[in-house]
Amino acid sequence: MNKSFRIEVDCANCANLVENAVKKVKGVKEVTVSFMTQKMKIGFEDGIDPEAVMEDVKRTAQKIEPDFKIL
Repeated sequence: MNKSFRIEVDCANCANLVENAVKKVKGVKEVTVSFMTQKMKIGFEDGIDPEAVMEDVKRTAQKIEPDFKIL
């Protein structure tokens, strides 16, 4: 399952760092974070609860960039 989220990220480098960190979150199959469009696309592994994974994604992203927001 794939989902797209509107995000708020301050710079392209931050978006890249967040993308690399989120790729390591359990349950995430693929992720793309775009500074230009302020969107994050996530592909979830089969059989995983997307809401639970998103809590881990948010926590992980905010460790990298404290101002990161999923809108």
